[in-house]
Amino acid sequence: MNRRSGRPTASPSHTDAETVTRLRLALLRTARRLRQEIQAGVTSSQLSALAVIEREGPVTLGELANLEQVQPPTTTRVVTALEGAGLVERVPHESDRRVTRVQVTAAGNRELDRIRSARDAWLAQRLARLSPADIHRLTDALPVLERLLETEP
Repeated sequence: MNRRSGRPTASPSHTDAETVTRLRLALLRTARRLRQEIQAGVTSSQLSALAVIEREGPVTLGELANLEQVQPPTTTRVVTALEGAGLVERVPHESDRRVTRVQVTAAGNRELDRIRSARDAWLAQRLARLSPADIHRLTDALPVLERLLETEP
């Protein structure tokens, strides 16, 4: 029986609404706090695009729009801002000179490293406040959380 709602606890094959809501809120609040705690030199949209470009390698603007699930004009604005900041550069395609790809510059890699290091440090500081048992439970939950992200709708 659930203490808060008085409803029966869900079986392993069913997830109750309270669990879904609590997990959603915990994930959203954690992501928001990470974004808020670290002052990036770029917007969230720019940071997301920069990370995708880094992960996927040189990409066309169309590929980036598809990967980011945004409209091409939005991608163009984001890439133009990143290019203006010296974080990405446009390079011609190896075999088709009509196609331009975008890749992360050394400055872009440094900015990503800086942001990731600062966010990791903030999270490590928060984790240090937890008990070893809580750290163990979080560690055990990581594969499950990672699997949640593997399957797209």
